[in-house]
Amino acid sequence: MKQSAKHNLLLDRNHNTASHTTMKTFPLFVLFVTFVCFTAPTRPAFGQNGSDDHFKVKLDFNRWHDYDELKTDLLTLEKAWPDFLKYESLGTSYGGRDVMLMTINNPATGPEMSKAAMYIEANVHGNEIQGAEVSLYTSWYLMENYGKIDMITRLVDERVFYLLPSVNPDGRDWFMDGSGSGARTGHVPVDDDNDGLFDEDPPNDLNNNGVVDQIRKYVPGEGTHRISHDDPRIMERVPAGEKGDYILLGLEGIDDDGDGRINEDGPGGYDPNRNWAADWQPNYVQRGSMDYPFQLPTARAVNDFLMSHPNIAGVQSYHNSGGMLLRGPGAEWQGKYSREDIAVYDELGRNGERMLPYYRYIVIWSGLYTVHGGFIDWTNDGLGIVSFSNELWAGGQYYNSPDLIDQQTDSESPISGQKGRFFFDDFLEFGDQYVEWTEYEHPVYGTVEMGGWKKTRGRIPPRFMNEELSHRNMAFTLYNADQMPKIGIGETQVEKISGDVYRVRVDISNDRLIPTITGRAAANNVVRPDLLTATGPNMEIISAGRVTNKFKPGATELIDQNDLSRIMFRSGQPGNETRTIEYLLRGSGEVTFSYDSVKGGTAETTVTLR
Repeated sequence: MKQSAKHNLLLDRNHNTASHTTMKTFPLFVLFVTFVCFTAPTRPAFGQNGSDDHFKVKLDFNRWHDYDELKTDLLTLEKAWPDFLKYESLGTSYGGRDVMLMTINNPATGPEMSKAAMYIEANVHGNEIQGAEVSLYTSWYLMENYGKIDMITRLVDERVFYLLPSVNPDGRDWFMDGSGSGARTGHVPVDDDNDGLFDEDPPNDLNNNGVVDQIRKYVPGEGTHRISHDDPRIMERVPAGEKGDYILLGLEGIDDDGDGRINEDGPGGYDPNRNWAADWQPNYVQRGSMDYPFQLPTARAVNDFLMSHPNIAGVQSYHNSGGMLLRGPGAEWQGKYSREDIAVYDELGRNGERMLPYYRYIVIWSGLYTVHGGFIDWTNDGLGIVSFSNELWAGGQYYNSPDLIDQQTDSESPISGQKGRFFFDDFLEFGDQYVEWTEYEHPVYGTVEMGGWKKTRGRIPPRFMNEELSHRNMAFTLYNADQMPKIGIGETQVEKISGDVYRVRVDISNDRLIPTITGRAAANNVVRPDLLTATGPNMEIISAGRVTNKFKPGATELIDQNDLSRIMFRSGQPGNETRTIEYLLRGSGEVTFSYDSVKGGTAETTVTLR
């Protein structure tokens, strides 16, 4: 008899005695059900619904968002986490778009202004678009992982994050929808060619293929370039003393204003990262600086925000490209940072190199080029904020293994030199980034060919590689946020000397790398001194001083200030250090000690004199 038939027969045979046997087996059944209920997993095991819990909000980071999509995604995040997120606009751009701001703060752990804050901005230059995705990814990642990853939870609880994904929304949309040429600037009108007209001669998509192509003209034996033997798509400059068959004529366009020149006055024409007050120089010294600092409406709006939020202790400004972790100064004549500040930047930057393969930690003026009136010089020198600018995406990441790097230096390799660009495009992007050269009758140049690389090739990563770029750069910025100062009050000691006189020792700590006041900030007097206050209804301060070493006997370094109930520390609290302050007090009852740091937060403790 088959097992299933035998089982059914036994059920039928025992049906009449079911009530009798149920009473006997009930306790065992209850025990079994109880075991299953209390031991079953609370959610599906790994692999049944993917590797993670379901995301509350699903966003894509393998694509580029235009202004409207960015705003929509930010508002979607705010709606999903209204207790933590606040969307607002710092103002509008020349083109009427919001300068979007997302604030991340957990109000349950304290007011926003009582915590050290990290300011993160991106897309200052319109064509440097991927930083907006890094900023959006940061907002999303912090919220999706709050309560799941301990460090993320702690960061959201302890810190505040201010994120501006697109400081230049006009330039961003011009880059996304237009040629890409001239998108570095914003769109405040500038007369680039001094003809009394503004922004009247931009590039033009003459062949209506959705791309503003490069133009080359065939001039046999009279040109500066030739077609490479390695690949007919490669244009190479001929050596000195030789002649090629082609000349390059720039981007696709015509003479819109009839002045005999082409594409010479497109939108804007200034550099949004040269209009800040630190080492600002006029346009004849620093091109693109405008007429005076903060002339640009976005610069004014951002600076107003920074000035009204002195709790900002860290800055990250995302640019592209080249794979660099940049710090100031921007110009040699600004002088070196203090030894203590350099030590802080060096530790942050060198750990950043370990987190970001192919990125180099460098000083702007010595490792890149001279910048006058730059943003991170202003935030470091003028506002006392530890500031980095990440140049997103390094070309070495196209071929990121030791063997492939070696092949790039082998002239016989199919990925050496310019050949590597085409190999990557052919086999990994399936030809999407290159436009084949085609003939066109140009109204000025005559018969030409138009084509070449699209605007998204080179400065911007392939879309399928952008999520790693976003995560690694976010991780570096979150590491900096974690190292912002955090004030604490540790051990306190109360010792009765005689009668109603007491010796009280209070430990003030900052267990993070960054000091509450940087050396540059102290030298420039741009950050309010830290304050240590002592209050009590029945208390008189006889003296106060710094204890050189609390574990060794020795003299206390007396503090020479008029009001010892309100001691100022003009150089703040160093990073990774605890200082002991000793008071001689006369009185009785409770005394409260409070330490208040603009960039390191507040802490307090209460002792009893008895």
